[in-house]
Amino acid sequence: MKHFIIILSVFLGFTATPAVAAHHENGDHDHGQAQHAGMAAAGGMIDLGAVTVKGVVGMAHMKDVRAAMAKMGQKTTHHFMVMFNDQKTGKPLDAGKVAVKITSPDGQVTGPMELLGMQGHFGADVILDQSGEYRFQIGSKLADGEARQFDFTSVVK
Repeated sequence: MKHFIIILSVFLGFTATPAVAAHHENGDHDHGQAQHAGMAAAGGMIDLGAVTVKGVVGMAHMKDVRAAMAKMGQKTTHHFMVMFNDQKTGKPLDAGKVAVKITSPDGQVTGPMELLGMQGHFGADVILDQSGEYRFQIGSKLADGEARQFDFTSVVK
């Protein structure tokens, strides 16, 4: 029950602030600037940027949850999440299949991990236990049936 309450608190923190995408064409994205209004106030939220692929804007974030998880004896370090919006209308796209492959700083690649749909985003708890740059390759097949891949990176200290 404790685990559920902490995870629920993390998710509610993600959905408490509106996310407005800064659109980038042809998959370009900027990791140096916040891409979403209000995300700095979300407490520990790490913005990975926004990427546009075939008319869909993917916006990725992580939340460092290692302290809360360690208290429960868990090795999870981050909650990884991605939200999708229609580029033309801005409407959220929250139905479909989404998975992520994570490349760690030492070059190890995880198998595809399913991201579960939850409160307007797709997410999963992950273990990022090395310092350095991680790459997140997100494969999606949203409700329109179109396959898309979104790439993000983040440095973990």
